[in-house]
Amino acid sequence: MSKKISGIAASEGIAIAKAYLLVEPDLSFEDKEVLDAESEIKHFHNALEQSKVELTKIRDHAEVKLGRDKAQIFDAHLLVLEDPELIQPIEAKIKDESKCAMTALNEISTQFIQIFESMDNAYMQERAADIRDVSKRILGHLLGISLPNPSMINEESIIIAHDLTPSDTAQLNKDFVYGFVTNIGGRTSHSAIMSRSLEIPAVVGTKSIVSEVQNGDMIIIDGLNGDVIINPSDDELKHYQSLQAAHLEEKAALRELKDQDTKSKDGVKVELAANIGTPNDLEGVKHNGAEGIGLYRTEFLYMDNDTLPSEDVQFEAYKKVLEEMDGKPVVVRTLDIGGDKSLPYLDLEEEMNPFLGYRAIRLCLDQPEIFKPQLRALLRASVYGNLKIMFPMVATVQEFRDAKAMLLAEKEDLIQSGYEVSDDIELGIMVEIPATAALADVFAKEVDFFSIGTNDLIQYTMAADRMSESVSYLYQPYNPSILRLIKQVIDASHQEGKWTGMCGEMAGDETAIPLLLGLGLDEFSMSASSILKARNLIQQLNQSDMKSLVEKALNVATMEEVQSLVASYTKQ
Repeated sequence: MSKKISGIAASEGIAIAKAYLLVEPDLSFEDKEVLDAESEIKHFHNALEQSKVELTKIRDHAEVKLGRDKAQIFDAHLLVLEDPELIQPIEAKIKDESKCAMTALNEISTQFIQIFESMDNAYMQERAADIRDVSKRILGHLLGISLPNPSMINEESIIIAHDLTPSDTAQLNKDFVYGFVTNIGGRTSHSAIMSRSLEIPAVVGTKSIVSEVQNGDMIIIDGLNGDVIINPSDDELKHYQSLQAAHLEEKAALRELKDQDTKSKDGVKVELAANIGTPNDLEGVKHNGAEGIGLYRTEFLYMDNDTLPSEDVQFEAYKKVLEEMDGKPVVVRTLDIGGDKSLPYLDLEEEMNPFLGYRAIRLCLDQPEIFKPQLRALLRASVYGNLKIMFPMVATVQEFRDAKAMLLAEKEDLIQSGYEVSDDIELGIMVEIPATAALADVFAKEVDFFSIGTNDLIQYTMAADRMSESVSYLYQPYNPSILRLIKQVIDASHQEGKWTGMCGEMAGDETAIPLLLGLGLDEFSMSASSILKARNLIQQLNQSDMKSLVEKALNVATMEEVQSLVASYTKQ
């Protein structure tokens, strides 16, 4: 019998495939005395061999899909599997102490992990993580349990997980992964944002999907309404297959707009740009007719590595994006780590309130040894395209001045060293803190542009954590208070002859777009998969009418009243 579970529609579309549970397996075991040591050592060596075969496949796959630098981590893991300093003590424990292979592995690997973690050398500390990962893989094979690996999925699947990390999501192979469902998350969680970049249907925040589904169950994801059907009936299957066909037909019709300008009915041109996380997202950007990149989230370069990416590694990534965009604007956000995004190799203190803590520009200005290589890489790449740089989480004018001064100093140093650097790089800030929006008229005299990050601006204005389901009702993009802040920022930029974009999820929201058009937003940046729908909507609207809509919307009391106003104007 089928079962229906509801969650939050995070990425549009209908997906039908078998479930692949991406959950940490239970690797607990009972300690037992071994009577046949030779047989147990053989069992241990079989697990080593299985791990080698598996890791070799994963490494080769990673090299093809993610590049040689990403695959090197698995070379390190393969070396651990052949290290006599690890293997021989395990064999000795089995032989001399009659320990089972699981216990011997656990005791010896724990010793090595503790030794490496206690060292001051960062490189040696990273070896602890290698040993932990490899030991877990060997233990899985000793117990006859395979560890899940999203990058190795090679059949039509729907991922079922408690949550997906950004790096998990970035490794998903669209040829086989048709969608995903998670227990937790909201429309603005990173897994949801990445699902839209990958253009695969997703439902998040179901609370219980992991405990409701078994590997191999047939799953339907309705990413339009936020429903998940487990083991559907024949009638349900036919119904959703017809919905899937209709959705694909609608997407094909929208594809006709790919190379058109984004102009309102009364001829006002705006720019529709895409948000990306890695150079791999460029295919979707081009496929959907983006007029630029309004947000390149550079933190994924850092999150997909086991150490800080070098200046050269960053340079190559930025250069690739700029070259492939062929002169179209590319707005790169400098490192935005903190809040819900952490780096395991950065030893940062845990904070009571990380969203309001040591993150983004605050961290970068405090740790120039992290920030300067990124600035240099961006400056070196600037000659390959139309680069604009923006600093995240700026709260004070002095923070912007300090970041700009650091960038200009690195630019001078590069020029002195013989590098070419563009003289036409616009510098802007993310507006995501209410204090920054309140002082927009002052900031506008110093910056070249604003980009409004509504995901954070809304949560800070409403004092409601956007990741908390308990207060999710307060995530109100159409609340008149939010609209007033947005108006203040746009008006301040226009007063100084500057421009304002928006790179938060609100920019691609069909209820918000008429309001933003009326407010005079210059650039709308969104998931690539939302661009053609947004273009279609803007082409049907008169900006003059939307200005009248905004005048009324700014003066009502509730979000619901704003929504009713938008509905009445767009149905005319």
